Amino acid sequence: MPQPSQHPGPAARGDRDGTLGSIARMASGSSVHGSDRLLNRELSWLDFNERVLALAEDPGAPLLERAKFLAIFSTNLDEFFQVRVSGLREQVQAGIRTLSADGMDPLAQLRAVRDRVDELVGRHAAVFTDEVVPALAAEGIEFPGWDTLDAADRAHLEEIFRIRVYPVLTPLAVDPAHPFPFISNLSLNLAVTVRDPQTDERQFARIKVPPNLPRFVGLPDGRRFVPIEELIARNIGELFHGMEILGCHLFRVTRDADFELEDEAEDLIEAIESVLVQRKRSGDVVRLEVGGDIPTEVLDVLCREFEFPLEDVNVIAGPLDLSGLWNVYRLDRPDLKDAPSKPVTSPALVRSDGPADIFRVLRSHDVLVHHPYESFATSVEAFVEQAARDPKVLAIKQTLYRTGGAESTIINALVRAADAGKQVVALVELKARFDEQANVDRARDLEEAGVHVVYGLVGLKTHTKVLLVVREEADGIRRYCHVGTGNYNPVTAGLYEDLGLLTADPEIGADLTDLFNHLTGYSRREEYRKLLVAPHSLRSGIVERIATQRALGGQGRIVMKMNSLVDPGIIEALYDASAAGVEVDLLVRGICCLRPGVPGMSERIRVRSIVGRYLEHSRIFRFGADPATAEYLIGSADMMPRNLDRRVEAVTPVTDPRLCARLEEVLRVGLDDDLLAWALDADGRWTRVPRGSGVSTHEVLAARARARAQA
Repeated sequence: MPQPSQHPGPAARGDRDGTLGSIARMASGSSVHGSDRLLNRELSWLDFNERVLALAEDPGAPLLERAKFLAIFSTNLDEFFQVRVSGLREQVQAGIRTLSADGMDPLAQLRAVRDRVDELVGRHAAVFTDEVVPALAAEGIEFPGWDTLDAADRAHLEEIFRIRVYPVLTPLAVDPAHPFPFISNLSLNLAVTVRDPQTDERQFARIKVPPNLPRFVGLPDGRRFVPIEELIARNIGELFHGMEILGCHLFRVTRDADFELEDEAEDLIEAIESVLVQRKRSGDVVRLEVGGDIPTEVLDVLCREFEFPLEDVNVIAGPLDLSGLWNVYRLDRPDLKDAPSKPVTSPALVRSDGPADIFRVLRSHDVLVHHPYESFATSVEAFVEQAARDPKVLAIKQTLYRTGGAESTIINALVRAADAGKQVVALVELKARFDEQANVDRARDLEEAGVHVVYGLVGLKTHTKVLLVVREEADGIRRYCHVGTGNYNPVTAGLYEDLGLLTADPEIGADLTDLFNHLTGYSRREEYRKLLVAPHSLRSGIVERIATQRALGGQGRIVMKMNSLVDPGIIEALYDASAAGVEVDLLVRGICCLRPGVPGMSERIRVRSIVGRYLEHSRIFRFGADPATAEYLIGSADMMPRNLDRRVEAVTPVTDPRLCARLEEVLRVGLDDDLLAWALDADGRWTRVPRGSGVSTHEVLAARARARAQA
């Protein structure tokens, strides 16, 4: 860590035990966590990130997996501040006192968030410093302090500093002739205080830690790592010759990255690139993180220059920005990671004499694929590749929300299809937050290849995951479709749990044709044959199905699996169903604003969250008490206002009894899970489900996928 200062550390933050602190601490109770009917959205998201942190805290988990979840927690929190906290701060600064759906004004939410974040980042630092670091050391992976290194190690690090680090460092003085420099978003920085021995004058300077160098610098043995800021701090005198170094202290800022885009911009790509520049270079500071050894006078300078409240500073008792632990996770130590899990090919797409003819399979029956247990490469990618090669295919139309890297199999297949003269349409959503640059790059690649690239509808983000292939066959034109819950991205397909329906259903094909005409042209179609499409029919379709079950009273049944449940209208409909006697089970991975188990309101509603090795990402909606006759739907939409009202989403029914049984299996295993599952109570508290028979959703579904492949 940076060289400790001789000055005392900062005092307790401002009015931590006064009004702000007391109000914030109340947030853990239901009176501030939300209203009597709804839980607070922001605090519920922090509850989700706490469940991620719990994976890092699990002493029974493989050590490098624990390190990985520490990194994920850090990245999650960065995005939360850049988008959600920034929005709350803007409302407070604008004097907006409008209450959220759960009854909290923006200032009350900020106070509650601050206290919750303080608790979580304290635990995050403690589990790294007190648990993971010593445990890794016992396995030969160490983060040694500078004073424990021998002469050879120090010489090696000093050579790295001289050759790779020193040439890219730029000390920036702060004095009347040099204003305080701009500090870019999410950058690590060193605040350096020096004394001129000739004048006895104290000076302040800032050094940016180069973001394109490794966060943890490896020693020659490849198993010991030193934080790069410590390497810089220990050689800081090289940058300030003739000056006395008084202190060197790490800090980091997070800025507002939620910029508005003018949908009416003449060139949407240029508008997106402008937003990306803004995200790096501007935006108010919404979080200031500092090390625990920072002296009061340096902290005062930072708070003054950033116009940031002292009481909101995050003082971290450990390294800042543990997202760099991804580099440590990549060490070749399989004994410290989860056992590798190889996806299987869906049995419906396997032939003894080579790859299946997917068109022939789909003419016979629908196929449901479940990632990452079943291979994305041998299903969805193979489908697009076959369509690109097939001379009978006339057109391929696809939405792309998170496109992936330059070597994407799907992108390359679309390019080949366009080269072959097929009509290829790619609807690239440039506004997929934090993936904008990758999407801009892929959009340009596609345009250069002759693909028709469009960017969706004004005012609506296109979030749906759909693919349409039009093929000329002996009996006429036939349409083949994929409707999924996840992105067309091979990387996330190996990490996210998602579902996809491959079908030649004529009505779904007709619906997708109409949907693409709506997205690429001027069609105003709002009614579809089978699909529920937001923002037109999805909300009403879900509410109507809930109402149908409500009318059945005790004979009704609802099971829903999703990422987030926020929408007050959907929540109230579920409350009405519960009050009428309907049993409701909800699998909600992330945010849940519904209060389950409240007598007279939601006593028949149960809420669970599965958090583990894979990110639960699929959305399944089941309506009906008998699994054999219940209605099942899957799609891209969560039950949030933005998904229902401000995005293009598509949800499709699944009608094949064999595939409905597969969806029921996914739901049943999640409801039986007692290793990865958490339960939500009426007061907004999440607790681990008591262990019983030892059911892990991810292990059970992987085993069943393997069994089906071997049958």
